[in-house]
Amino acid sequence: MEFIILSLLLLSLALYSLYYVIIKPKPTTQNLPPGRKGWPFIGETLEYHALSKKGCIEKFMSQRMQKYSSKIFKTSYLGADMVFLCSAEGNKLLFSNEHKLFKPWLPRIIENSFKSSPNITLQDEFNSLRRVIGSFTEPNALRRYVGMMDANAKRHLRKYWDGNDAVKVHDLSRKFIFALCCELMYNIHDTRTADELENLAHCIMTEFFIIPVNIPGTKFGRAVRAGREFHQRFRNMIKQRRLEIEEKREPEHKDILSLLLLEKNKDGEDLTESEIALKMQAVLIGAYDNPSIAISTIIKFLAELPEIYEQVLREQMEIANSKGPDELLSFDDLKRMKYTWNVISEVLRMEPPNSGTFREALTEVTIDGYKIPKGFKLHWAVNATHKDPECFPNPEKFDPSRYQGNDIVPFSYVPFGAGPHICPGKEFARLKLLVFFHNLVRKFRWEKIIPDEKMIRNPNLMPEKGLPVRLYPNN
Repeated sequence: MEFIILSLLLLSLALYSLYYVIIKPKPTTQNLPPGRKGWPFIGETLEYHALSKKGCIEKFMSQRMQKYSSKIFKTSYLGADMVFLCSAEGNKLLFSNEHKLFKPWLPRIIENSFKSSPNITLQDEFNSLRRVIGSFTEPNALRRYVGMMDANAKRHLRKYWDGNDAVKVHDLSRKFIFALCCELMYNIHDTRTADELENLAHCIMTEFFIIPVNIPGTKFGRAVRAGREFHQRFRNMIKQRRLEIEEKREPEHKDILSLLLLEKNKDGEDLTESEIALKMQAVLIGAYDNPSIAISTIIKFLAELPEIYEQVLREQMEIANSKGPDELLSFDDLKRMKYTWNVISEVLRMEPPNSGTFREALTEVTIDGYKIPKGFKLHWAVNATHKDPECFPNPEKFDPSRYQGNDIVPFSYVPFGAGPHICPGKEFARLKLLVFFHNLVRKFRWEKIIPDEKMIRNPNLMPEKGLPVRLYPNN
């Protein structure tokens, strides 16, 4: 039986290869960007992910930019004809022409898992989420969250860091950010529930962006199953929240779930339970994944750069000494953390958590003299401009002073995207990071247990061995 299945798979691949190479119509548009498509269907996806897992994703871009003498090249990735944009000019065109020349894109099977309804476009889905996140992160709400974040950070460090000689940083950074998001966004205070949801979210994020074939036993298949369970958990929360509303027991502040229950679809109707649950998933994963990665990466750099750690500690001690013994941080305190934020910004430049996202051309577009046909997919590569010496002189040097003035090349620094559609959760993420490090650096110094541990991408950034560190409590 296994032999028959294998034979059928090989025959299918052979027939598809024949179609792909000989029969499939070729685009008529001339002057496409240089590049190659690689294997049929697979394209260069495996090579991209192989380099990602080695911690050298930049090589995928730099090798092709050098080979073709161009900061734009074509390939086949995630089953689609795709153009990689590796310049600030390309980023500007992409970010400045949302809805006009480009629209959001995801591989179809991933898009179907992400969208809350088959009748909604990906663009409408993103617009809906932006409205909800915008309401959740409006200025007065952000001010209210700071004290709650501070209390959470103190509680987390007491429970998981105090009394330990060593910890595995990446596990704890995920645990902290996820539990914090669960509490602020969905009023989930039970740590067991938060841990179970975090395990499902981690499976989805680490195993979704590979070759998107939903076959039982594959990583992608496991991610799909985790997504289904994740979805059901949120549907149960919706039922519970509606019961609380009926009984006048809903939370005092408007969390994400409260806002989604008020959201309407394009026809002015209330969202279905399934639609709300899928939006809840998308918002939570987006708010948790990148900040938890950023915490791990910042801790790595502070271990490697003790002089930078000392300056961060000095700034945080000045702020702490200006407050009462049990007084929580305020929004105004975070405004004083200028050097700390410059350090975090430089970490996000050198090791951005996200490698970029995707768009689809709505019409034929010209970029750097090359024609991008309608329907082609585009990927803006964060690492490309972050490591470009034309944008950041001496790009391999860690230099927080880069952010003291206004000398950054526009659209070159893009860990949160740029332009009108910059990440709506940027300020929320900034608060989480500043609050956490205000507490961490005053409590501990640390050193890496594995000095040469790499940062790899699977698909997003992560320390290869989880970043174990040895802790030294500060007096």
